[in-house]
Amino acid sequence: MAGEDKAPSGPDLEGGVPEEELVEGRPLVGHVKDEAVLLVRVGKDVLAAGAVCTHYGGPLGEGLVVGGTVRCPWHHARFDLRTGEAVGGPALNPIACWQVERANGRVSVAGKREAAPPSRAPARAPSSVVIVGGGPAGAACAEALRRAGYAGAVTLVAPEPPGPVDRPNLSKDYLAGTAPEEWIPLRAPEFYAEQRIDFVASDPAARLDLAAHTVTLGSGRALPYGALVLATGAEPRRLSIPGADRPHVRLLRTLEDSRAIIARASAVSRAVVVGASFIGLEAAAALRHRALDVDVVGPEPVPLARVLGEEIGREVQRLHEEHGVRFHLGRTPREIRDDDVGLDDGMRLPAGVVVVGVGVVPRTELAEAAGLRVDNGIVVDASLRTSAPDVYAVGDVARFPDPRTGAPVRIEHFVVAERQGQAAARSILGLGGGYREAPFFWSQHYDVTLRYVGHAARWDRIDIRGSVAARDFAGFYVDQGRVAAVVTAGRDLVALQAERALEAGDAAALEALRQAT
Repeated sequence: MAGEDKAPSGPDLEGGVPEEELVEGRPLVGHVKDEAVLLVRVGKDVLAAGAVCTHYGGPLGEGLVVGGTVRCPWHHARFDLRTGEAVGGPALNPIACWQVERANGRVSVAGKREAAPPSRAPARAPSSVVIVGGGPAGAACAEALRRAGYAGAVTLVAPEPPGPVDRPNLSKDYLAGTAPEEWIPLRAPEFYAEQRIDFVASDPAARLDLAAHTVTLGSGRALPYGALVLATGAEPRRLSIPGADRPHVRLLRTLEDSRAIIARASAVSRAVVVGASFIGLEAAAALRHRALDVDVVGPEPVPLARVLGEEIGREVQRLHEEHGVRFHLGRTPREIRDDDVGLDDGMRLPAGVVVVGVGVVPRTELAEAAGLRVDNGIVVDASLRTSAPDVYAVGDVARFPDPRTGAPVRIEHFVVAERQGQAAARSILGLGGGYREAPFFWSQHYDVTLRYVGHAARWDRIDIRGSVAARDFAGFYVDQGRVAAVVTAGRDLVALQAERALEAGDAAALEALRQAT
């Protein structure tokens, strides 16, 4: 949810501050007239930039400075303090940069600097780039290609209307009615025209010819490519029980899905959510905000325990129960009728709308038919290259080597998808780096937001710092003596510090953080 407008705080930076007050890497928040501005010492330089994240309005002054970048404490967007560029998702738009003057032991901020396009020259430039899939990974890749200076043809095949959207919001604020629909598209249609990105809607890819370097669309149109990016995403699992195809039974993946649930929720009073997943529980919270009675059905004894562990999972359950949600755990649905859902124990739950959140399956059909290597996703290397030359895969469909362990993983996070799209653009243009980000996601439940960095498929123990019951804690997932992931509530800076340490492979820093938190 976007930050609220607030009166400027901190010193008037036009008047300046003593330079001795600036500590390396620690942002000082002030203002220039009515705009919040960060002042940051980075080495010998003092830099000034906008203090509000362009994603949801997070306070960058409460974030973390890493090198010449600042990271947002809310959703871990990253900005270059020298150029203002959004260099890491989920933010796409830059922050402003300001002129800094230093004289007589004081530092002051003058006017804004004109934004200049990054002066980059790709090391290599394919004849054209075709991106199949209009989710966050594909959209971020297209934008990153242009920002990196690629001047060739870029085609984004985005058959799902209205094109790239802010998917996390579909189960959070938008579904709850606290975010307007104009927030949902990642870009207006004019943006793609301005960036010379050929946006192909309502015409999905039907076939790949890797030898001929072409993508054939459903209409028969053939798109030649020098580089191909597969960002086909994942398909929600459907229930295979009687009544699962009734019109009031909805998946939650697209803007159309969310709209349909909202329309139905406005006309009924009871909802059943099938699946105690992150998506399912976020939907439950959103529907409670709309004053519906909500029942959640799931086969597991503790919701989210597979990802978060039992203690934290039980606290998430208690949080929902405090808001009136009823849980039916260890249960599965057997039948859906017009006005209720029948469970395997014979109980019938009244339901005017049923929301299904039971996981997704990667969309690999095109890749398999083309002969690419597929194993629970399209297999890629650290540069996101597939088993075929000039073909890359990103986002929910990609199975990539974990940068910290080397084990193949497929991770279904919005931020991961965007950052992989950006990394694929670098790989295509020979700018190096590959994908070495620490996975990150956030999950919103009423007034509590969980932030999770890293990836722990298993763990030997979870070291809790703080109080889970007070919903103010950091949980460190330790696998064979190594911190593999960290989850926090109410400790945003710890999440950012853990992310930095994970990406640097700094086990000592992680251990120090675990001890100090």
